[in-house]
Parts: sequence; structure tokens; C-alpha cells
Amino acid sequence: MTQKIVHDLKELEHKGFQFEGAEGSFEILMKKALGKHRRFFELQGFRVIVEKRAEDEPPISEATIMIKVGERVEHTAALGNGPVNALDNALRKALEKLYPELKEVKLVDFKVRILSSIHGTKAATRVLIESQDHRDKWGTVGVSENIIQASWQALVDSIEYKLLKEH
Repeated sequence: MTQKIVHDLKELEHKGFQFEGAEGSFEILMKKALGKHRRFFELQGFRVIVEKRAEDEPPISEATIMIKVGERVEHTAALGNGPVNALDNALRKALEKLYPELKEVKLVDFKVRILSSIHGTKAATRVLIESQDHRDKWGTVGVSENIIQASWQALVDSIEYKLLKEH
């Protein structure tokens, strides 16, 4: 078991994951490896739209999300001050009815790192998110060539970590 965990960890680090400062993602990884991870929801799909209407106005970001919780499908949309904030708002809107404890979770820091500038805008991106509730702070990480996908991974880990702590 330990060898598999070390192997999986090395594979993820090779892809660009970094777990220093991402203890939430690390704990989820360990629970998955030990067969003790509980999925609280399942993504059915999401869409993010950023629209610029006028030169002197900020862009409008909208996220539409569909998730499944048990047999229940939640389909919702939300606005945000950027694509990641819109995704976060839509995910919370879908989940807070079922998990009201998520109302106390706040995203307090968001860091983006390009892992290899050789590939320019096609480079892998690492997103680190720091979240907190009334008791704790925790970090999560996502990695992808698509910054929205990397952000989604880190957002999901943040929400799942909170739910794992509470349930």
C-alpha cells in the first residue's frame, strides 16, 4: 500500500502537482489511496462564459454547472467577478442547500503558476487555493493545461475537504 501511495504521489508531482501548502488535496489523495474517500457530489458538466460588452465596462463572467448528489441532479448558474469566482459561486449555489456548512467556507487566496514557459499559453498551470472556515485554513491544488480545469480541481478539493472534515 505504501509503495502505491509513493508511486502515485511521484506521478502527480511529475505532472506538476505540489502538495506543500495543499494539505487538503494531500489528505484527499491519501483517503483515496486507502479506499476511505467519500464522494459528496459528481460533476455532470460545467460551462464558463466571459463576455466583454463595452470598452469601459468590466467583463461579465457566468458559470453554469450540473452536478449529481446521490440521485439528485442540481443544475444552476451564477455570476462572478471572474471565471473562477463564477464557478465557485455556481458550485456553492448547487451544494449549499444540501450541505449548509459550506456557507462558512471562504476562498482567501488564489495563486496561479505557469509550470514551463517553453510552451507559452499551452503550458501546464498549477492553481493553489487557500480556503478557511471559522476554525481552520487549508490549501488545495489543481494542475492542467487549462487554467479553468486546474482551478476546478482545486475548488472541488477545497469543498470536498471541508465536507470530509464535517461528515
